[in-house]
Amino acid sequence: MAGHTENEITIAAPLDLVWEMTNDVENWPRLFSEYASAEILSRDGDRTRFRLTMHPDEEGRVWSWVSERVADRASLTVRAHRVETGPFRYMNIRWRYEETSEGVRMHWTQDFEMKPDAPVDDAWMTENINRNSRIQMALIRDRIEQAAGERPTAAAMSD
Repeated sequence: MAGHTENEITIAAPLDLVWEMTNDVENWPRLFSEYASAEILSRDGDRTRFRLTMHPDEEGRVWSWVSERVADRASLTVRAHRVETGPFRYMNIRWRYEETSEGVRMHWTQDFEMKPDAPVDDAWMTENINRNSRIQMALIRDRIEQAAGERPTAAAMSD
């Protein structure tokens, strides 16, 4: 059995700003509350390989892994996977963006499978990812909407 999650949120901000902020991996520690650091390891066109390090968990453990993502602005999608899989047999993530009348709908799909010796199973991780995705997406929405409110509009800039 494999794990699968789908979560989405609408962000009341321009598409360019949402795309820019959510694909600026170096600044993810300011966008997500769970990451202590994001280190870019390599870039090749739209492909970015990076190391994410989380804040210590309740037991003081620090989790870190390498991922790779390919951002495709033309199709408004990002595909990512863990290179260092840790307790996962695999972890694949797809981000989709869609302009709507309310703003930008950001949709995350995660497909994964835990290794047999992992401390948790697919069902537990599915619940955990769903719970955490909702928290992180709300935080990202709030931070991007705040940034959108702080940016001058084109009309204000021409005055």
